[in-house]
Amino acid sequence: MLSISNLKKTYKENTVLNIPALEIPQGQSFGLIGNNGAGKTTLFRIILDLIRATEGSVTIDNQDVSKTEDWKKFTGSFIDEKFLIGYLTPEEYFDFLAEVYALSKVDLETFLQQFKELFNDEIFGHKKYIRDLSKGNKKKLGVTAALIGSPNIVLLDEPFENLDPTSQIRLKKIIAQYKKDKNVTFLISSHDLNHVTEISERIVALEKGEIIKDLSVNERTLEELNEYFQSNAYAEVVE
Repeated sequence: MLSISNLKKTYKENTVLNIPALEIPQGQSFGLIGNNGAGKTTLFRIILDLIRATEGSVTIDNQDVSKTEDWKKFTGSFIDEKFLIGYLTPEEYFDFLAEVYALSKVDLETFLQQFKELFNDEIFGHKKYIRDLSKGNKKKLGVTAALIGSPNIVLLDEPFENLDPTSQIRLKKIIAQYKKDKNVTFLISSHDLNHVTEISERIVALEKGEIIKDLSVNERTLEELNEYFQSNAYAEVVE
């Protein structure tokens, strides 16, 4: 589904990303973790062709993301609030997306019904512009928008950030349901080891732009990750 080959991103003499190879098959729930500055968001932005790699390639369904736009038809994403249109209301925003994806009013209503519990009556009907919503409600809106149009692959950067515990649980259920029912490939970047371990089949850890762990999730994965980051923190203090 997604293939990375000899990928590098360099700013002047500073290499911020260096991934020789990475393969993510269709339907896999893939977690990406690492400390600030590890290269997670840079990787997502290169995958989405928001920035260009210095070297190497990214392909989605055998399509080079830097050379064609066909992959965008089946790719959903939410990286940050810049993906939203702040001067629209949530209703206007989804009406706009419905036009982009050629959805009827009935189709749009059916789609949004899946997110009724997640929205918790806080999104629609309040005559608020998106720019005036709370960070948590913007996050709910962006994640929902990433799933419109029946994508085959979805990239979400810190989807649980700014959500209350109940909303986090509801979002995890939605992600699990989409994977089960529609075989969607999820790439999820998160600082929260508990959340990312719970929803992922595989976890890759980045450090200084390089892959330092590539794990199939099992009952020991969370413990192993906690041990790794704790040892790193201790090493930094000692240094």
